[in-house]
Amino acid sequence: MHIIFASQHQAHATSQVMPGCPDRYDETPPRAKAILAALDAAGLGSPVQAADHGLAPILAVHDAALIDFLQGAFAGSRAFLPGDSPLWPDGYYAVQGARRRPAGWQQLAGYHATDRDSPILAGTWQAAYWSAQAALTAAELVKAGQRAAYALCRPPGHHATAGQYGGYCYLNNAAIAARHLQAGRGARVAIVDIDLHHGNGTQEIFYADPTVLTCSLHADPDQEYPYFWGGADELGSGAGLGANRNWPLPAGIDDPAYLAALDETLATVRTFHPAFLVIAAGFDLVQGDPSATTGGFRVTVDGLEQVSRRLAGLGLPTVIVQEGGYQIDRLGEMALRFLRPFA
Repeated sequence: MHIIFASQHQAHATSQVMPGCPDRYDETPPRAKAILAALDAAGLGSPVQAADHGLAPILAVHDAALIDFLQGAFAGSRAFLPGDSPLWPDGYYAVQGARRRPAGWQQLAGYHATDRDSPILAGTWQAAYWSAQAALTAAELVKAGQRAAYALCRPPGHHATAGQYGGYCYLNNAAIAARHLQAGRGARVAIVDIDLHHGNGTQEIFYADPTVLTCSLHADPDQEYPYFWGGADELGSGAGLGANRNWPLPAGIDDPAYLAALDETLATVRTFHPAFLVIAAGFDLVQGDPSATTGGFRVTVDGLEQVSRRLAGLGLPTVIVQEGGYQIDRLGEMALRFLRPFA
């Protein structure tokens, strides 16, 4: 199985002490290192460095204004922030809409950010760019005929919308992979997001698009981040009506109940008749993840493997994109169990 990674992920150095960060920060470089080490040791496939596909496939998904901001934010903010201090937003203007785009870097951060979970560090753009390149490289392999490819993306991406970042996410890797799968052929793509948290960015990017089916199984947004998206009544709009489906699930859901919801999702995917599948693989659905604020799910690692087996049973050419999952000492095992049915 092809395993794609980008060594540049370490440039987003969130393991360091970050002034202005009041809480524990879960999304750190050891996440990707733990997964890569486990896959390499198990001989599941030979990890290969992502190839550079440039900015064009990223701009096919994201607004140029967001890309300009992410590229220049750290350097531009050094006029008022010392040394390696991260840039955090100063207020939030665009969750409910804004009348104008501000000029200052700190205010621009508030304009482009949906929350305060995503610091801009010296290497953030480099890491986010190469995370997207990992997803693009996996998509290119699948377009060329591979049954499945795994993109070890860090930072993750499914909370990033076309014009905003947040929830540890800067560029939406799953959406970028989906658009790249469509490029040149207009193929229908299904995205299934199994992360504990709703893939709000992916939903919003494709909300009016009838050619991309977005399905998310996630914790009820009345209880868990991202709160403002993820209801079962969010079905898409315009030509895309019916091409967005959400399964908000209660805290404490166990393997049988989760798999029953997944079976409904798979039936929806089959009805859509996609040419490709993209899986936003967040391992924070497994019991005990520290990112869960209300206890999370009671899905086991055995249950995670069953999720993978059922997704693999669709028989579709598949790009697997890494999203969340923050139990670092268990991430390697989770990745192995999830990827083996595709290998």
